[in-house]
This record gives sequence, structure tokens and C-alpha cells, in this order.
Amino acid sequence: MTVDDKAETRTGGFWNIAAENPDRIALVDPFGAEFTYGELSAAANRYGRGLQGMGLQPGDSVVMMLHNSVDLVAFYFAAFQTGLYIVAVNWHLTGPEVAYILKDSEAKAFVASDRFADAAVSAADESGVAGRFSVGVIEGFTPLEGLGEGSERPEVRTAGGPMLYTSGTTGKPKGVRRPLTGADPDQVPLASSGFFGIFGIRPFDDHVHICGSPLYHTAVLNFVAISIQLGHKVVLMDRWDPEEMLALIDRHRVTHSHMVPTQFHRLLALPEDVRQKYDVSSLRVMIHGAAPCPLEVKRRMLEWWGPVVTEYYAATEGGGTVISGEEWLRKPGSVGRSWPNSVVKVLGDDGAELPLGEPGQVYMRMGGSSFEYHHDKKKTESARVGDLFTLGDIGYLDEDGYLFLCDRKSDMIISGGVNIYPAEIEGELITHPKVADIAVFGVPHVDWGEEIKAVVQPEVGIEPNDALTQEIMAFARERLAKFKLPKSVDYSVELPRDPNGKLYKRRLRDPYWQGRQI
Repeated sequence: MTVDDKAETRTGGFWNIAAENPDRIALVDPFGAEFTYGELSAAANRYGRGLQGMGLQPGDSVVMMLHNSVDLVAFYFAAFQTGLYIVAVNWHLTGPEVAYILKDSEAKAFVASDRFADAAVSAADESGVAGRFSVGVIEGFTPLEGLGEGSERPEVRTAGGPMLYTSGTTGKPKGVRRPLTGADPDQVPLASSGFFGIFGIRPFDDHVHICGSPLYHTAVLNFVAISIQLGHKVVLMDRWDPEEMLALIDRHRVTHSHMVPTQFHRLLALPEDVRQKYDVSSLRVMIHGAAPCPLEVKRRMLEWWGPVVTEYYAATEGGGTVISGEEWLRKPGSVGRSWPNSVVKVLGDDGAELPLGEPGQVYMRMGGSSFEYHHDKKKTESARVGDLFTLGDIGYLDEDGYLFLCDRKSDMIISGGVNIYPAEIEGELITHPKVADIAVFGVPHVDWGEEIKAVVQPEVGIEPNDALTQEIMAFARERLAKFKLPKSVDYSVELPRDPNGKLYKRRLRDPYWQGRQI
């Protein structure tokens, strides 16, 4: 139903919009079905009443292992309005890995899609979680549609929040658990509207958000939830496809999204005539983060889409930087300046602040907010210097306060006593027309300690052979100093990345270090 803007009120907040303008479209699912604010809130209310009927209290935790769907969004808002911690679990995890999160988060309810039935059953049985619900049919699980009755709001309503788990690429994942605010769930949290304000995204304003990444990712889920809270229509994709995204942008007049550099790379790989078929003039701000973006890829996206490509660097734990397309063209390679009320500093190993231009470990803080890694006081303390925390990234600040990232400290190569940052090498070699993806890391060397190894995923139809290696190395010599050149190149059919573009580099690196200390 099309709504006359002049007739509708403009009160923000999911349930306020649902009450005042129930026929406004909130969400378009991956099959093209439209769901109104009234329909989505009715489902969220029913599930919320059902969770409270099971005895769940504010501060309890629920885990969802769901594909992108209206069910996921409705369950999220159900848990949010009843004061629960919400854990969105990566559905690529195995049963035992999911069981660990169920137990560590002390989950009282678990909802899973039948797509992931084997892992869900294994996890539920191992963890012993009591409340088990399914989208689709999973043996031993109650269909989610049977949770709760009626569409009235739950009796006890207080704002919950996400309990976020780090990726766990170096050991068990750790939950980031913030104290609940006790706020009214009908009110848009100031942190949410303020976060969107950083990117110039205002309430209503005819905004349409497209979500092409799995909603188990922290930022992806945040962007969808906040968009709905601010009265924006959300278009969900199930599995991301570059041409389909362009078609949806054209059809729904999409204005904003949260993307990753891998998606940019695949969009740019489309034939020119395909890219030109679709109208992307509606785009206002296409935000990316999560992984480094090669400079040439960023330049080409800015040439195609215009200065709507905005980058940010942030942490699950809080705080960050942002840079617009216009700024980036003046400061290529930067991830921007700190957000309002966010502090960003570069510290040495001794905890002292380093001079401008000198690389060190990047530390942040967001206002007066705090967090702790659930059940892991040691990790919480090791990531802090005073009231600042670090993700382990290496970078430097320039004279204008712009942050430039070099690499993860754990990924840095030390060869012959020289610090080498793989991200710089990857950013150059990914621009080779026959390279689809690349990972660079250190491998053992008897004299230098480490030497540089590149693992390349060739483009479709390209044969990995000595001739390709020579071509890549010649390309590298034109762009990189001698000490940054890979000493050898191996090939892989596909590099191990999650759907949000994060490279699981340790899976590639570990076999080379087997039997040695990393």
C-alpha cells in the first residue's frame, strides 16, 4: 500500500510507526513479498509474549541461527522489546561450535532454520537448551509460528540488546556483553539514530535499505534494525548476487546499504553492458567496512557510483572512524577521522601515545561506554590500556587526524627484522586482471625468520601455472619495493572467506607452520 506522506505522522520507533501507520511497508523479503509495520510488529509481539510465557526474564539470552527472512527480523524485535540478550549465530559453524555459544551465553531459547537442521539438532542436544524453535521443520523443535498467541504487546517491556561474539579465528569466540539500559523499547536509542547520523542518514526521508549480507553479522543486523526503527523500508537478499543487487537497487530505488569490498570487486567484474543496464542514481550512501578495500577498487567504485561510497572502521566493542567519498579522494587509503564522542589513539608497546605518522597499535573508546568479554576477564584486560581498547590493528594518524591502517598485528610479517604489512601487498596484487582473490602471509625461513608467501585464487578460466606466477611477479615488481615482493606464489580454487568478506587467513597459514611456533 502506498502511503501519502502528508497523511502520515513521523514518530520514530518500530512500534510507534506500527501503531500510527500500520500499512507502511517495513520489509521486502528475498522472494519479493512485502510486510507492513503492522504485520511485522504483530509477529514480534506474539513471539515476545511466547518467550515471556516460557518464563524468560529481562537479562536472559536467546540464540538465533536463521537465514535472512522476515522471521529473523520479527524474532529479533520480539527479544529486543522483552529485555533479552540476542545472539545471532553464524550458520556456517558446526554443531559443537554452536553448542559452545549456546552454553557460554546461557541461552534459554534457540531458534534455527531447517536449512541448518543437522548443526542445530547437534548443538541443541549437546548444550541441553530447553526452548527449541524452528523456521521450517526440524525434528524435536517447535515451529516458531506456534510461539505465543495474539498480537498484543508483551506485559513486561524493556529494551534488550545484542550479545555479540567475536569471530573466534584464534581460539574460542568471546561474547561482548554490555549492561542493558532499561530503556523504553518504543524509543529509538540515541546511539542508533546518532550512528546513522554519522553517515547523514535521517529518519524517514524516503530511505530504502538493501541488505545483501547474512544477518548474523553485527553491522548487517544493526543496519537493518536501525533502518526499520527510523521508518526506512528494508529489502532483504537471501544469497548475494551482484547483478541481482543492481536490479533491486533499480526496482526499489535503494538509497543506502552496508557492503564489503569483496562485493565491490564482484560488482566491478560484471561486464560493462550489464552494469549500465541498471539505474543506481537513487543511491545516497553506500557504506563499507569489515575488511580493507584495495585503493584501485575504491577508486573505480567512486567513478561508477559517485561520492556516495563511505567507509568506516569500527569495533563490536564500540568506537570508530568514518570517511566520505569526497574526503577519501583527498586522503586515499584512510579510514577516516573519529566519530563524534569517539576517541582514537595510536599507542606503542609501552602504552605511550606515538607521534603522528608513526605506526603502532590502534586503540579506541566510545564516549563513556564499557563492555566485557563474557566469562573472559583476562581477554578484557589484555585488550585495554586504561579506558581504551584495541582490536589488534596497526595504523597511524596523520596531521589532520585521519587514521590509516597498515594491518592486523597478528598478520604482520617480520622478515630480517623488517615489519611488512600483507594488506598493502594484497591491495596491489588484487588489481591484476587474472587474480580473483589473494592472501599474503609469512612462512618460515631459516635465516630471515619469515618470508612472504602469496596464495592466489585465479579468475574463472585462468590456469594456475608457472607462466601465471611469472606474470604476477612481474606485475608486483612494478608496484612494490623489493623487500615487499612475495618469494613464492601458491594457488587455491577458492580462498576461505565468510560471506561478509573476512578472510580466514590462519587456515591458509597454519599448514606452513605445522610443527613450528607461530
